[in-house]
Amino acid sequence: MGLGGISMWQLLIILLIVVMVFGTKKLKSIGGDLGGALKSFRKAMDSDDKDDKDDGDEPERLEQGTPDAEFAEQKDKSESTGDSN
Repeated sequence: MGLGGISMWQLLIILLIVVMVFGTKKLKSIGGDLGGALKSFRKAMDSDDKDDKDDGDEPERLEQGTPDAEFAEQKDKSESTGDSN
């Protein structure tokens, strides 16, 4: 028994069919492209982690008591109560 009930012989047969359908040259180019994509993804993730560590700054925090945005409900309430906020 192999992976999820698939035996080694079944995997070999599937591999043989894939090679016959796509050919070895196409599979080689697909493998190279996939490897390059994974390499660039890892590089981007590593550089992003380094950027986060290098900054060392805390995220900007708003002063306490000041809203970060005004919503329509807040505007409607302030207009009805006569607040000029």
